[in-house]
Amino acid sequence: MTALDIAHYRLYNQQITQEKCGLPSQVVTWFGAMQAQYYASIKWAVGLRCYGATNTIIEQAIVNKTIVRTWLMRGTLHVVAASDVRWILALLGPRIIANSNRRYQQLELDNATFTQSYEILTEVLQDGKQMSRAELMLVLEEANISPTGQRGYHILRRAGLEGLVCFGPIQDKQETFVLLDEWTPHSQNMKRDEALGELAGRYFGSHGPATLQDFVWWSGLKVADARTGLDVVKSRLYQETIGGQTYWLPQNNSILKGPSPTVYLLPAFDEYFLGYKARDAVLDAKYDKQAVSSNGVFRPMIVIDGQIVGVWKRTYKKGSVIITPSLFNSLTKAENQALLGAANQYSSFLGLPVMLA
Repeated sequence: MTALDIAHYRLYNQQITQEKCGLPSQVVTWFGAMQAQYYASIKWAVGLRCYGATNTIIEQAIVNKTIVRTWLMRGTLHVVAASDVRWILALLGPRIIANSNRRYQQLELDNATFTQSYEILTEVLQDGKQMSRAELMLVLEEANISPTGQRGYHILRRAGLEGLVCFGPIQDKQETFVLLDEWTPHSQNMKRDEALGELAGRYFGSHGPATLQDFVWWSGLKVADARTGLDVVKSRLYQETIGGQTYWLPQNNSILKGPSPTVYLLPAFDEYFLGYKARDAVLDAKYDKQAVSSNGVFRPMIVIDGQIVGVWKRTYKKGSVIITPSLFNSLTKAENQALLGAANQYSSFLGLPVMLA
């Protein structure tokens, strides 16, 4: 296996080149969890991996409560299947909270403040109510709990990590919050080693070929816990050593096809790039600063033959979308035509005309 093979296998296992899933919840279940920093980006991240998906279909999956958006891996926003949210929170939440204790102290957030805040959040959100972040900040302030200086954000985030709240549907272009127990009352629970194995299996199945260090970074687990999870499932995985690194991937991977001019427009924070500690298999290191901003924003990417060849941005204008690519190098005629095909795929997803700038 070569470095280029790693990229090809990842395209396949990430459901980008292989036959798509039928439902948004199946995509998210396959991954275990998917980075969801930007709402528009996660809808496209799920949609491009789901057969016949549209923006409306992905939004409806959230409204129908089959997928849930909340704080998970590394304390950042992810979407997760409703059936998986509790066991993943139970596995990862306590460590994230413990690692945040110093920040809580800096913000003068003690356990009494969190307890009082949870009581208030429960009271105002019960019976199916959905409230925006701004509305919840006002409620806290009226109860003499200051939300300023990131205090409000960390109260909501910790409430999410403890399974009290999660994100609800968008209302009037505003994100809302709901009580998790009301939004999705039924989900799995697992013993710790079982959960570690399940998470490892989801990760290497969807992200393979990947290393143990990749899994540690993605999950936020301690190395020992990540290794325990890998030990549970490695009999179901294939092992390959490349450049002195041990990679793990599913045993049933199909034979790879040759180079292809097919172009994929991947959204910001997509798992194809973000989901690994080492990313040199898909991006030349000299382009790192173009792909990731100085403040850690993973830009939307243009991928050809498994390699990131540029970034792109979208602009809405008079009922249409303009895509502006920023390519690292010039494309061939066939690749330019394929880029137009990728733009048309995005157009079908949005239900809007898309033009290349």
